[in-house]
Amino acid sequence: MPRRAPAPSSKVRRVNLREDEVAVPGPDGEIRAVVIGPVDGGSRPGVLLYTDIFQLTESTLRTARRLASSGFVVCAPEIYPRRLAGVALEFDDAGKQAGLEGAAATTTAQFDVDRAAVLDFLSERPDVDELCAVGFCIGGHLAFRAAFDPRVAATVCFYPTGLQDGKLGADDPGSLARAADVAGRLMIVFGSRDPHVPADARVQIVSALYAAGLTDLELHVFAGGEHAFMRDVGPRHDPVLTDLALDAAVSFLGGR
Repeated sequence: MPRRAPAPSSKVRRVNLREDEVAVPGPDGEIRAVVIGPVDGGSRPGVLLYTDIFQLTESTLRTARRLASSGFVVCAPEIYPRRLAGVALEFDDAGKQAGLEGAAATTTAQFDVDRAAVLDFLSERPDVDELCAVGFCIGGHLAFRAAFDPRVAATVCFYPTGLQDGKLGADDPGSLARAADVAGRLMIVFGSRDPHVPADARVQIVSALYAAGLTDLELHVFAGGEHAFMRDVGPRHDPVLTDLALDAAVSFLGGR
């Protein structure tokens, strides 16, 4: 006899998503972004999601969809709209080089004004009642800077690069020295085997955050996690740690 599928758990909530490509008005032209959110109406937190150097890859969009399915309106913009508009880079040496060149050609001031434009866009949406930020790799650093905006209630930085040594784009952003400007709650996620943010760099970052007086702060260091362990392409991916990190982020962004 055919077996019946088990009844869904009462804890499981099905969420249908809508996904749109949008053009956010920016200071130097439009910023291409993808907005993903539940279709059930109502208002909910809006999340500015910063990609890694490869921009809007399907891998990043899969993560964005997972966040959106937890009850967020996620807006993922291109981080290099002036140089690589409309380009999703491949996860190879050429793609990595193009991404690094895109960062090197972008000033901190340009990253900051683009952030303000996307947060303005999100804040004006009728389905958004709060602003949050999330980012991966260079995007984790950009999310940290988004936390300087007093409108941002909570920020999650996944393995942010360049905080400890002032590396972001064309100039030294001095981000860590501005830790006291973080307005809301902050969570940082690292992998213990990340060569870009080794143990001494993590100590430097966390020490600076506490020295700045931040109290609503969470740090997660996942044993065995490599850099970009949440990218579901390539040998660094760790699906177990990815699930743990996303669950922690959803709980944090939702106010625990």
